[in-house]
Amino acid sequence: MLDGMEILYAQRHRLDFPDHTHDTFNIALILDQTFSVKLPGKVLHAPVGTLCITNPYEVHATPCEQILGNTFTTFYVAPDVLKSMNAGEAVFFDEKVIYDEWLFSQFLSLSHEALHTASHYESSILKCLALLVKKYANPVRFRSSELRLFREFLDEHSLQSFSLVDTAKKFGMDSFKFLRLFKQETGLTPNRYVLQKRIEAAKGLLLHADNLLEVAVLTGFYDVPHLTREFKKLVGVAPGVYRNS
Repeated sequence: MLDGMEILYAQRHRLDFPDHTHDTFNIALILDQTFSVKLPGKVLHAPVGTLCITNPYEVHATPCEQILGNTFTTFYVAPDVLKSMNAGEAVFFDEKVIYDEWLFSQFLSLSHEALHTASHYESSILKCLALLVKKYANPVRFRSSELRLFREFLDEHSLQSFSLVDTAKKFGMDSFKFLRLFKQETGLTPNRYVLQKRIEAAKGLLLHADNLLEVAVLTGFYDVPHLTREFKKLVGVAPGVYRNS
């Protein structure tokens, strides 16, 4: 039911995350220091004790507190999980910073339970997610079919050598038009989108592989330093640390 949900705990994190997206909902519990999120055209500030949510494929950056750092716990929840709680209809959160003391305390408690294998854990997290959807989610804003085709193609070929010119030609347009349309709809360049897909693939391989060079090569990176540099920018920790966490 939870479809591979991940939980990240970051303590006194000082590394800024550049513009990026996720293919999951990110539900962050702000534990220490106000958390900032940069969205196109605005900056949100989530105080301690709030939930901060970003939607799948929503471009955002998170500049972290440089002296004290930010401490937060993030649940990465697949869209289909929340979709199942809304009669099969996809959802979207317009409200990004949520003040809900009860929900916050429940998610916080569950983040601790995840470290232990509580038998009732899955049913408890599903109840909290269902309440979150019921109280705060809205029907999804459907994107254009053209963008869907762009994404499907890049998803299928993200681990291969990427050429903006060749990709644009497959859709009957020049590279400038393809770049403009893609960035207009997603906030990301095609190159940045492909990089994110490669990082996601690397995260999956790291769960089972010990050889970092093999992971780097299989996911389209030149070598381990290249993988490590880009991985740390988007995930916040080096591949080896992620694998052992």
